[in-house]
Amino acid sequence: MTDFCKLVNMPENDKQGLSVVTCTAPVNIAVIKYWGKRDEDLILPINSSLSVTLHQDQLKTTTTVACSRNFQQDRIWLNGKEEDINNPRLQSCLQEIRRFSRKRRNTGDSTSDASSVSHKVHICSVNNFPTAAGLASSASGYACLVYTLSQLFGVESEQLSAVARQGSGSACRSLYGGFVQWKLGTQLDGKDSLAEQVESESYWPELRVLILVVSAEQKSVGSTSGMHTSVETSQLLKYRADVVVPSRMEEMIRVIRERDFPAFGELTMKDSNQFHAICLDTYPPIFYLNNMSHRIISLVHRYNQYYGETRVAYTFDAGPNAVIYTLQDHLPEFVQVVRHFFPPEVNGEEFVKGLTVCSADLSEELKRDINMEPTPKGIRYIISTKVKH
Repeated sequence: MTDFCKLVNMPENDKQGLSVVTCTAPVNIAVIKYWGKRDEDLILPINSSLSVTLHQDQLKTTTTVACSRNFQQDRIWLNGKEEDINNPRLQSCLQEIRRFSRKRRNTGDSTSDASSVSHKVHICSVNNFPTAAGLASSASGYACLVYTLSQLFGVESEQLSAVARQGSGSACRSLYGGFVQWKLGTQLDGKDSLAEQVESESYWPELRVLILVVSAEQKSVGSTSGMHTSVETSQLLKYRADVVVPSRMEEMIRVIRERDFPAFGELTMKDSNQFHAICLDTYPPIFYLNNMSHRIISLVHRYNQYYGETRVAYTFDAGPNAVIYTLQDHLPEFVQVVRHFFPPEVNGEEFVKGLTVCSADLSEELKRDINMEPTPKGIRYIISTKVKH
């Protein structure tokens, strides 16, 4: 609380009557991608999507919200820098939470201070991973904001999915752990376009996740503008939404429930590839992948080909960084494969962050069969994590 008050330059004598809540929220990575809106204002998707929620020890947003009668206006800081509080999506979340809070108090179903909902808030949000680099920072950010506000103002959790969605579509999925689907919905008001858990975080304990960070820079084309252009210009996007995704969602849920990694991996890679094909089908085309991304794709396929089965799978969101899914048994060797073909800086201990990965030896046959020239420093570092629990 002291650090927060210092950040917002709050005088000591104004701390009385201050209400402060701090919460965290995880990143989620879609394996069936959300790309394109049928309603820009309500953020309603043109297709359903499905994601895996990652462990907060490695990737999370932490948000503190303070509320006081002494605050003159709403304000927000992101990673220590003050941002525009009048961002339309941010305002939608604030207004909706306040509306739900007033409604609950008017029915006498709230024990918190009825006057606080009219007080201004100061929001401080920090990510422990690169922001706007294609690592789903807006999903964890808005999920965390909405959940923290709900705790401050006494709003029930079942109302939060629709609110978080209005900040960032994929944020509704970060409200749940494990495997989560965001249903397309059919109602014009979006009340049935909500996220729900498919399976819990403990359902598939052997599943492991690696994030191969090739760039922490902000992407050149933001997801919002990219989606809008794709909806306007890509014929492939319309085909994907109408024909491909409905059956793909059913299949993905089935293979998760069967813990069928080869089928899960193949479907995940195909959906990632199709998403980036849509980006190329957009006019003008959008390039989220770079040369390192393509080399990672090639490495994964060559590794799987060597074993004659899908042992690892990649997916890329709107950025060049790869998210790799694999099982615990295959994790040490594949990390060593990445280390061999993308030799890190001299300080190799820092190359793998997060969960500890055991060392492994690579056979000369495996290195020969993959048959790729090493790319020194092509990958900046690896984040080792797993499904959130």
